[in-house]
Formats: sequence, C-alpha cells, structure tokens
Amino acid sequence: MLSLGGLAFAAPWILAALAALPIVWWLLRIHPPAPRRLAFPAVRLLLGLREVEETPAHTPPWLLLLRLLIAALIVVAAARPLLDAPPGGQRAGPLALVVDNGWAAAPGWERRIALGEASIEAARLENRAVLVAATAPAPSAGGARAGFDIGSPGRAADALAALYALEPRPWPVDRAAFADAFAALPAMDATEIIWLSDGVADGDPADTERFVATLSAAGPLTVYLDPPEERAMAMLPPTADGAGLTLRLVRPAPGAAQRVTVRAVAADGRALARQTVEFEAGAATAERALDIPPDLRNEIVRLTVEGQAGAAATVFLDERYRRRPVGLVSGGGFESSQPLLSDLYYLERALAPSGDVRRIRLDAPIDEDLSVIALADLGRLTGDAAASLAGWVQSGGVLVRFAGPRVAEGVDGLVPVRLRAGGGRALGGALAWEAARGLGPFPDGSPFAGLAVPADVRVERQVLAEPSPDLDGKTWAQLDDGTPLVTAERRGAGWLALFHTTANAEWSSLALSGLFVDMMRRIALLGEGVAGGDPAASLAPVSSLDGFGRLGGPDPLAAPIPGRDFAAARPGPARPPGEYGDPERRRALNLGDDDLAVSALGPLPGDPVVKTYAQARLRDLRPWLLAAALALALADTLIGLRLRGRLPAFFRRGAAALAALAVVAAPTEPAAQEAAGEPSLAAADIARHTRFAYVVTGDPAVDRVSAQGLAGLSWALRARTAIEAGPPAAIDPAVDELAFFPLIYWPATDGGPPPGDIALARVDAWLRRGGLILFDTRDGSPSMRAAETPRGDRLRRMLRGLNIPPLRPVPPDHALTRAFYLIDRFPGRWDGGDVWVERYEGGVNDGVSSIVVGGNDYAAAWARDADGFPLYPVVPGVDRQREWALRFGINLAMYALTGNYKADQVHIPAILRRLGRAAPEATE
Repeated sequence: MLSLGGLAFAAPWILAALAALPIVWWLLRIHPPAPRRLAFPAVRLLLGLREVEETPAHTPPWLLLLRLLIAALIVVAAARPLLDAPPGGQRAGPLALVVDNGWAAAPGWERRIALGEASIEAARLENRAVLVAATAPAPSAGGARAGFDIGSPGRAADALAALYALEPRPWPVDRAAFADAFAALPAMDATEIIWLSDGVADGDPADTERFVATLSAAGPLTVYLDPPEERAMAMLPPTADGAGLTLRLVRPAPGAAQRVTVRAVAADGRALARQTVEFEAGAATAERALDIPPDLRNEIVRLTVEGQAGAAATVFLDERYRRRPVGLVSGGGFESSQPLLSDLYYLERALAPSGDVRRIRLDAPIDEDLSVIALADLGRLTGDAAASLAGWVQSGGVLVRFAGPRVAEGVDGLVPVRLRAGGGRALGGALAWEAARGLGPFPDGSPFAGLAVPADVRVERQVLAEPSPDLDGKTWAQLDDGTPLVTAERRGAGWLALFHTTANAEWSSLALSGLFVDMMRRIALLGEGVAGGDPAASLAPVSSLDGFGRLGGPDPLAAPIPGRDFAAARPGPARPPGEYGDPERRRALNLGDDDLAVSALGPLPGDPVVKTYAQARLRDLRPWLLAAALALALADTLIGLRLRGRLPAFFRRGAAALAALAVVAAPTEPAAQEAAGEPSLAAADIARHTRFAYVVTGDPAVDRVSAQGLAGLSWALRARTAIEAGPPAAIDPAVDELAFFPLIYWPATDGGPPPGDIALARVDAWLRRGGLILFDTRDGSPSMRAAETPRGDRLRRMLRGLNIPPLRPVPPDHALTRAFYLIDRFPGRWDGGDVWVERYEGGVNDGVSSIVVGGNDYAAAWARDADGFPLYPVVPGVDRQREWALRFGINLAMYALTGNYKADQVHIPAILRRLGRAAPEATE
C-alpha cells in the first residue's frame, strides 16, 4: 500500500500505466472528419462541385485533453485510491484489533465493525498478520465463566471471519481480566494496537489504567471513541412510589438536553403506555413518573427505551413491582379517638409503597382480589368471619395478625403457633426484671433474610409462643434472646403470620423504623409467591436478552440461580439478563442496576492517539472516479456525434427507447406509494380504479404509515383477489368528496385539533349512504372499554358526534369473519384488544356495519417496501401474525365492497365444509 498523507493506494503498481498517456495522446490526435452532405440533382450533376479540403489534420486540443483525463481517471481508479485510510500504513509488524463488545457497544456496533473491517483490509494489503480480541468475557458450557482465549496473530481472512463472528454481549466488559490475558501473550515485534472502545469506563478507574498500560506496552496504541452524546445510556429499575413507578435513566456524560421515550409492554406484547423522559442540559440522570393506571401497572412485564439498542435499554418487572390489594382490620380503640396512634395508621404507611391499601370489614364478603389481610389486635374470630378467613387463606391469601391486649387475653385457631396464656411478657418497664430487648438476626429460611437489623429497635412487650418441636421452623424473626417475634405457617396455598407485638408503637419501636416497611413489603410479596418459594430452589432461565436488547428464549449456556442468591446476582456470562424461575413465577435479572458503571472514559494514561469513529470513515474513491470517467465518456460520445452531425437522430431514437423502458420498468409493487399529503382527487382519476382513502392527521409519520399500509393492502388485493385496487388517497373529510371511496382508514393520534362539525356531518352522511370507516387507535389496547389510553378516550369523544348505534365486539358469526378468508382473530402490528362493530337492532344499511374500531396499528402491519418486504416489525414478532393481519385487511376490503353477501344462508354449507363440519341436511 502506498500512502500519501490521508490518501492511500491499495494497488499502487497500476499507477505505472500513467506513463502510457503520451502514447494515448498521439493516438487520439487523429480525428475523422464529419461527412459532408451534397445535393445530387437529377440534371445538373456536376455544376457547383468544388474540391474543398476541410478535413482537420488533428483532434481539437480541448477534446484531446478530455480523453486523456478519462484515461487517467480509469488508471487511478484501478489503483484503488482510499481516502482517510486507517492508521498503520507501511508497518511491518502484526495488527492487534481490540474490540469492546459489552452492553455499551450495541448502539454503535455497525461503526465498530466497519472500522475493524477497514483496518483488517489495510493490513491484508500489506501482508501483515492480524489478531482480533474482544474484551467482554464469553460464556462457557456449564455456566462457568471462561477465561479470555485471545489466540495469536494470523491471516487477515481468518481475522475478518473472527470479527464478523463477534456480537455485543448483554453484560459489562472485563478489561482487568483481559489485560492479564493479553499480557501473557508471547511478545510481538512492531505490533500496532487499535482499540475500538465503547467509551464507557470500568467501575474501578484502576482497571482502565492497567488495561491501557498493557496495550501501550505492546506497541503504538490508537483509541477510537464515540462522541459523548452518542454513547450508550442505561435504564435503571424503576422505584415504586405509592401508586406509581418512577423511571430512571442515566447517560455516560452530561450534555445537551435530550428526550427519550420509554414504552411499557405487557406479557402479550401490547404497548400499555409510552412516557417521555427528558435529560436536562448538563445532567447525566433523568427521572419521570410513569403515567399509567394502577390496574395496567400490574400488567407491565418490560420497560424499553425506544430507539436505543442494547440490553441496558430494557428492564424487566417481576412480582416485586406489582401493587397488591391489602385489606386492614383493627380491633383497637384509637382509630376514632386518637387516629395518629392507631395500628391502622402505622400499617397504612408501611404498606402504601407496595400495596393498594383498603380498610375492610369482616362482616362483609372478602374481596377475591385481596392478596393480604392484616388484623391488628383482633382476639377471637367466630362464626362466618372465621370460616370466611380460613377459606380465603386456604385459597392462597396471606393473613397477617398483630398482637395486642386482646390477643394476649386469648386467640382463635387462625394463628401459626400456640400462644402462652397469661397476658404476655413485659420487658423494660418499671416493675419488670428484664430490660427491653433488641432484634436478633433473621433466619436463613425467613422472607426477611438479608434485611439489616437496626440496633435502635427495642421491644418492650410481646406475646409468647408455647415451646414445640417445630417452633424454630415457624420463626421468621426473633429477639436477641431467641424468643420468637414473628412466626408463620403454611395453610393450604396461603400463609398465616403473627407479629408477637403490636402494629403501633405501644409495645415496641419496630413500627417507627424503616425495617417495618421492608418487612411488610416482603410479606406483601408472599401474596404472589415471589418470596415464598424455597430459598434453596434453583431458578432456571425462562427468557434472555441478547446484546442488542432482543428478547428470546433462555440462553442454552445460562446457569440456574439459587433462590437465596438471586437478590445479589449480577448479569454475566453464566447469568445473562432476563427472566428466571418458571413461567408462572418469574424473577427479573436486569443489567441496569445501581451498581452498573455508566460513566464516560476519562483521560487515558500514556497519551495514546485518540480519534472518533467519525474521523475514521475509510472512503474508497474508486466508484467515484469510475463514475466520473463514465460521465466524461458519455460527454465525449455526445461531442463526437455533434461533430459528425448525428446528434439529432441519436436524441430522437434515445428518447423513444427511454420512454419504452420507463413503461416496462414502471413499479407495480407497494413501492409506488404516494407520499402522505393531499393528492389530486379529480373524479376522472379516481373512477379508473377502486381506491381506498386515509384521513390526513397532520402528523407526517402517521400519515406516511397510513399511505404505506393502504398501498400494501391494495397490492395484496390485486395479487389475491379480483379487486384492481389503485393507489390510496389522502383526504380531509371537511373538504374532499367521500363518495368515491368504499373504505376509509382513520388513525387516531395523541394530539392535533379534533374534527370539526362540518367534517363530522359529511362523514355521518357518507356512512348513511353505505360507507365504511376503520378507526385505529394504534396503541394495542382494547378500544372501547374504560378510558385506558389518551387515543381511546379521544376516539370515544369523537364518535359521540356521529349518529351511530352502540358498538360491540365482532361476534363469531359476523360477515367480517368470512368475507374472503375464514378468520377468528384480528391482529395488526400488535396482537391484543378487541375489534368493535355496530350493534344493529333494525335494517339500516341492510344490517351492514359502517363503523369498525380496533387498536392494533393495522397500517403498519400491511406496509411493505419496494421489494415486497415488511417495513415495520410486528409484536410479538411471529410471521403468522402478519399474515393474519393481511387477511383481516382483505376481509375488511371485501366487506366494504360486498356488505353482508357472505352472511347469506347459501354460503353456509361451503363454510361448514371449510371448517371441517358436516353441513346441515336440507329440509323440506
């Protein structure tokens, strides 16, 4: 390779052909004369003929220079000139390419691979050996963490294959361990080191310093970084604050203001909510409360940052983030006279962060959705109340009881242990022999295991348990003298738990500590069995994230995690981030946590050469030089035709050929889509084809998807049915004539002005004449239920302005399920929610529904590119889902054109045969 500053030639020996340009000059000097046209009269054959020598002796100099320039461009292009070639040209030693492939490398992975490919290609042209090594540890069979097997420099082709095999890992890099493995390699002379960094520092700055020093000791080091604003950000697990969740994001370095969108996803892939989170200028962290109803909050299984690739942009939510309904009952007397001293006052504040707290009555039926019931100082339960509570516990409920004066006098059988009669044990009083006691450590099998025990908590009175062989196994918490403070027992599918002290501060200071809040939170989790499983049981992987943040099946190399170690587990090669446990009870292992290092690399020791990826864009000039040579050759051809007098004939024949080529090559696929906007709605143009329309919302992105979706649906109708559907039309209901369109697609948006009275009146009149509208909320939610999404609420308010009957979900026998295909589900880009149609009580429009309402973003599922490939992914991403969405669109179009034709009884035998059932016998 020959380098001239920033310009390099991959095949410099070809430049020797430039020496032949003088020969080309001599050959090009001869230029044939243009033919002379002479009239050939019939009578005067020889009059006016004179021999005139007008043939030029040489090619014009300017034309000669043009042809020499064409020849020079071809020669230089053959030498493969490269602009901004990577460093390392004209080196003799091997090249070591060190690639960061941890979680932070995912957003700019294509840039890293492109630069690595260019560096290896440059080394190949110089016949240098290449070594490719990754800094993220790779998983090994059995779940054990493997060491770094770096290998040795080899052929450039093998190194290129190794580079292509790399992919981001969903865990951090380990530069300290990599430095140890790299330092153990045999010494390599004149080694060039290129570090393709992710720009994120290690947790310990000393590890980065040792890593850089190890690389610099092997040879000259060049470091490539992303600009700070383009480096990977991370989302930390949200914090539960009362009834809501607070989203937390962190970026490596402070910068300009930045807005990102976080999407809450349900287990079936539905988008439950989208929340914008904004980084203020100069801030590295951002927080925002997630605006979502409590009922929908319990359905969230995953939070993702839209537009951000990588495992750190996804957070799983398990049962610890669900709000459980908790019922409170008190037998104390402070509720009305001194509410701030009552048991319920302390219990409400302890349970509010983790549960939906309600005050209930035992003489009323127990709500089936209650997860935990707390009884404060209720002694004996009798009759229906006791039986109802016992049955509720057997079904899986958690009953928590607190001691007090009434419990000390006697209690019923709904307690985990037998209590000693006599009023309990008094500690620390003026007449007591013993001082107030502190708390002892929590047993390993207790759900409170791992909680820190404050030294200032003191218990002055407790009810004692009768000694029994199984008392230790039922003890969840104890005093420092070993007497039980909290006991529990399994009853059927539920739990019985007893605090041997009061829920307020009358008998102890436990209710005044933060430990009490943590203990009640752990107990609330028992309602779903998250903390109630066997701590020694292993939690096997259920699903895993890859380095790009894509959710898939369990990693085959992932190892199970013991239940008692799960809280302290961190993602790594043996434990990738994802969900563990079983499909019914899942625990979330997230990459983003408070210990994750998300900070930018600081100044590097040793002053290596530092560049950004934007400065390392290797540009191959050969295509541009060949294109310029081709353009000049075409110009030379036109000049030659002009000098010969043949240019007019060439243009006439060329124009005819181009016109024929344009007709043959005219696209007929969905690529011939009209841009979203106002097309010409001339009646003559519309009448040529059956055309569908969409309502322009004013949002360019939404209108573009609508145009692409209807174009894709029209293409499918032309390919599968007899409908010759034309390109879709963009309309404004207040201005354009609607009578030309049998079907209108109306996407809902979050903002923008609502349709005016004129538009609604025109739409209402069009519906009465037989039109059909598909309203799409595009949020994957049930469209016509209670106010769940802003789009759904906006659509409901708009529909009130139309004169339509009530709506209902599509019944199984509706013509929409059989208009062309036999279908029983109506997915789009999302696969959730119901599709609603009109409920007709009479014969309006012959019983044909004029309103169809869904929320699955159908246009995005129908949209295709110029080659017929889908433009937008479907969620959860099954190819069969897109086919069902397309069949629903075809059925909808056929329904708009044929009405209830397929509902006639004449089609029933054929439909039953398709369903595999025998047709009913004809009756006289």
